[in-house]
Amino acid sequence: MIKAKILLVTACAFGLTACGDMEGGGIGSDKSTDGGIDKKHLSQLQAGIWVDPNGCDHWIIDDGVEGYLSARLDKYGKPVCSGVAPPNHTVGDFKAGSNIPDPN
Repeated sequence: MIKAKILLVTACAFGLTACGDMEGGGIGSDKSTDGGIDKKHLSQLQAGIWVDPNGCDHWIIDDGVEGYLSARLDKYGKPVCSGVAPPNHTVGDFKAGSNIPDPN
């Protein structure tokens, strides 16, 4: 039983190490660049705002293949809750800058 647990932990650790070597999404990779089919810096894509159930804002980008979400924070690191939209809604053209359509 102990050997099986050690083998499982070793296999998981090896699997996670392999993920670090993958381009565009691995551990330690540059998170400011889209690693998908149409690789580009995220600043070239349009961000919108998604309002969470608590009323706080999150930056959202959808390039058709991948999606990006990040809490909108003020200069002190506190959440921004602007009231720009009702909870669970988005505003802005967060799909702009991509030439890959969403699958139907």
